[in-house]
Amino acid sequence: MKLATFRSHGGAAAIGVVDGDEIVPLAADPELPTAMAEFVALGDAGLARARALIGSAPRIPLTDVAIAAPIRPRNNVMCVGKNYYEHAAEFAGSGFDASQKQVIPDEPVIFTKALSSLADPGDPVTVSEDPTESSDYEGELGVVIGAGGRHIREAEAFDHVYGYTIVNDLTVRDLQKRHVQFFIGKSAHTYCPMGPYLVTADDIDDVGALRLQTRVNGELRQDAVVKDLIFDIPRLISAISTAVALEPGDVIATGTPAGVGIGFTPPRFLRPGDLMEVSIDGLGTLTNRAV
Repeated sequence: MKLATFRSHGGAAAIGVVDGDEIVPLAADPELPTAMAEFVALGDAGLARARALIGSAPRIPLTDVAIAAPIRPRNNVMCVGKNYYEHAAEFAGSGFDASQKQVIPDEPVIFTKALSSLADPGDPVTVSEDPTESSDYEGELGVVIGAGGRHIREAEAFDHVYGYTIVNDLTVRDLQKRHVQFFIGKSAHTYCPMGPYLVTADDIDDVGALRLQTRVNGELRQDAVVKDLIFDIPRLISAISTAVALEPGDVIATGTPAGVGIGFTPPRFLRPGDLMEVSIDGLGTLTNRAV
């Protein structure tokens, strides 16, 4: 099922099921919540009620609504650094990695992005506010947690996956290097576009086969499949939940492949006017312009 958070005619945010070129508002069932994280917490029971609406509830053309980031998690957006082999190598050789000397980490490199960095599909990303002019793009697969928990075993991790979305893990590289960690450089305002949809796990036959591509001004920069992750989704969920109490609706951005701006000589950082498009099979395309 393809779920979305949307606004109609500038109104309050609502959630719905995307069916073709229309959206079915879940507000047609007054017992369903109006926020996606709360809906995700209902699990299969919520999805069953949503399916019951598809054939009977009023619909709105997608052209009449503004699609927002699909979910606002309870915890910060959790992210993984250096999780594709070729990207780990390009990052290590870029001069911007001040965190550790290992090219390929022994354990997942986990950091978070502040919730205030969230941005909607189509929102402008304010790279002009970066005085270092070192803003970079990072297209990533986002995993949305369903059933939360701690100490989740790898063998059971997919039981905790509700679905998937797209994240652009934008970074101010100079701040990332200067502060010798990732949080500040990753958490600038508007530097976490997400969406356009949340696609439930039962709609994805093989998440490892999904292809991720990032284009800047139409030029293909990143192109990889999810199975090329160094640490796969079960390992990430297990590692994070060793300490963090995962909650329904939490988002894990699984890492970015090679082809980011720092991988070029000289680096190809974002400039106002640049158009970023991150596409993943079955999940759609997340589009934002730098301003």
